Amino acid sequence: MMIRRLLIAALLGAPLAACQTAQQPVASMDDDNWYVGSIPDQPHNIPLVDRRRMDARYARQTVEYKGSEKPGSIVVDIDERMLYLVQPEGKAIRYGVGVGRQGFSWRGVATVGRKGVWPNWSPTKTMVGIKPELPRYVEAGLNNPLGARALYLHQNGADTLFRIHGTNEPWSIGEQVSSGCVRMLNEDVADLYERVPVGTTVYVKRNGQYRV
Repeated sequence: MMIRRLLIAALLGAPLAACQTAQQPVASMDDDNWYVGSIPDQPHNIPLVDRRRMDARYARQTVEYKGSEKPGSIVVDIDERMLYLVQPEGKAIRYGVGVGRQGFSWRGVATVGRKGVWPNWSPTKTMVGIKPELPRYVEAGLNNPLGARALYLHQNGADTLFRIHGTNEPWSIGEQVSSGCVRMLNEDVADLYERVPVGTTVYVKRNGQYRV
């Protein structure tokens, strides 16, 4: 918890580049009532969110999908706060997400360059330059900003520094709060992780467009 509070205090409002994930302070930050058990996982169990506390539209569900992207593609709609995993026959699995706050959201086409299970986290040089008091390394776990899983977005073989990752702040789903990354409930990102391989195409769009 101490590391988490340090991240919050150090990063709130900082003008960070790319996906400099920070936790967002809200009144319910330490509210254990958000959770109703856990899902077995290794090396940590995944806390299971009480969906009754969330807007039902952000629940994972299969929906009609009319986009032109091929089945197997990921489509993130920044404006809707939704992530779609395109399925055959005009369907998609839809997940609610949290997105970058105004001025930090990225759009474009990328691929899943690699995947991480309970990834560790380290600040970039940009972050350290802005906030030198940041921890240089955070072990995987429930206080880690990347949560239970992370999909690392690459372009032309290079890391964009943007991620699709879990969050330990379920109240942030549907909000514009991060510094660029796409955050999902830990149980949702774990589900997505199992469904998509490295090399999956990811379209991140704003204002209906993903071309810059």
